[in-house]
Amino acid sequence: MVGIPAIGHVMPSLEVIRELVARGHRVTYANDPAVADLIAATGAEFVPCGSTLPVADNNWPDDPIAAMNLFLDDSIQALPQLRAAYDHDRADLYLYDIGAYAARALAETQSRPLMQLSPTYVAWKGYEQDVVAPLWQLPGADAYRAKFAQWIAGCGATTTDVDAFPGRPARSLALIPRAMQPHVDQVDTDTVTFVGRCLGTRAAEETWTRPAGAEKVLLISLGSAYTRQPEFYRQCLAAYGDLPGWHVVLQIGKYIDPRELGDIPPNVEVRSWIPQSAILEEADAFVTHAGMGSSSDGLIAGVPMIAVPQAVEQFVNADRLVELGVARRIDTPEATAATLRTALAELVADPAVAHRSALLRADARAEGGTTWAADLIEDMLV
Repeated sequence: MVGIPAIGHVMPSLEVIRELVARGHRVTYANDPAVADLIAATGAEFVPCGSTLPVADNNWPDDPIAAMNLFLDDSIQALPQLRAAYDHDRADLYLYDIGAYAARALAETQSRPLMQLSPTYVAWKGYEQDVVAPLWQLPGADAYRAKFAQWIAGCGATTTDVDAFPGRPARSLALIPRAMQPHVDQVDTDTVTFVGRCLGTRAAEETWTRPAGAEKVLLISLGSAYTRQPEFYRQCLAAYGDLPGWHVVLQIGKYIDPRELGDIPPNVEVRSWIPQSAILEEADAFVTHAGMGSSSDGLIAGVPMIAVPQAVEQFVNADRLVELGVARRIDTPEATAATLRTALAELVADPAVAHRSALLRADARAEGGTTWAADLIEDMLV
């Protein structure tokens, strides 16, 4: 497995890796030392591959071409590291994250089979026209494409199409519920298999107990990356603090000092980290940034959601949750105490939302998950 150190990209595949190790396979996982402990806990052999991505401080550029250049530059510098590790110890199969382009280059130069593990939605028929073509009209896009083409031509990769190389793998497992995929009926199922959220022992070990006297539970979390939002948290406290019958769990991440939030109402517990899946099993509503992992967790738990997207694909995810009938979208500038409180009241009182949440919960839990993903990976080893 070859990955990048962004937590939202690491976590979805860990249970699959753990399952492959448990089945007796020798599994190595190349990634930045920042996530070595997470990888080692699966039983896989960690292979250090330093990354230049700005995951430590989440200092991502707003310009999409600049962000794409970060991933390309990271892959360019990663490929020599991967070659040093694997040219004399070639894998029987390479798994790779969508952001780890160097893995595809390595596998193609070694003529080895390759499977992408996608922690988010995948390309569909018309994706290039809907999503990619507008990007190519942005300033700097021509230079980016030229650099990408020069790199893949020079490193010996057999796929030389700049559009196909990152977004059209020969084989892909989508580690998300089918419900979260845009234009799912237009996805090439000959190359992509939706296995759903891959859970396992790690999720089962997480526990959280609903406090005595709590009639309802609300979880608020903006994930792990875009959490520097003290004013948003203050608005949440104003909206839900002392709300009769509600216990509120507020995750603020590692960048915020709780003292920035002012007085904390007695029905609110503030944490820097939470066992999200465990809390969602007890929750009655979820205020989320609509990251793919959190959106999937919300669907699996059957919990109505207030989506407050912060960046990149979260806006698409938020709209998808609304389309599915289980969420309200509130953008950060409009996330006042009044709008947040009104959205919660409407969600939990709407029987249609409860019905849709239950149906999607059943669908998400019926997907193959970790076991099926491992089965499909083993099929490629035959």
